Amino acid sequence: MEIKELVSYYLNDSSKTLDVTFRTTLDGEDEIREDKINFDEITDFGYDFVSDTTDNYRALLDEDYEDDDYEEDEIFVDDQEVTSFLNEYYLIYPTKLPNSELF
Repeated sequence: MEIKELVSYYLNDSSKTLDVTFRTTLDGEDEIREDKINFDEITDFGYDFVSDTTDNYRALLDEDYEDDDYEEDEIFVDDQEVTSFLNEYYLIYPTKLPNSELF
């Protein structure tokens, strides 16, 4: 089992989770899987995209940016890094792999 496609992901700073929707190599085109993974688990695996992202966001706010000046894509998270983390995470914890649902 490998992650075939990241459908969406969001680093939810308020709940401290990575909210992710994806497909594995076992899933059809009409199936998706959804999960929420705590930031602590991500950093335990040695990935730093969580801290990099939240630090960048805080830096933007500290610079007295107006709401109009802030754009979501100013904070960039590499899709490959998220995919690599998910592949490792579900390899170590296969029972945490969510069941597929019809899309």
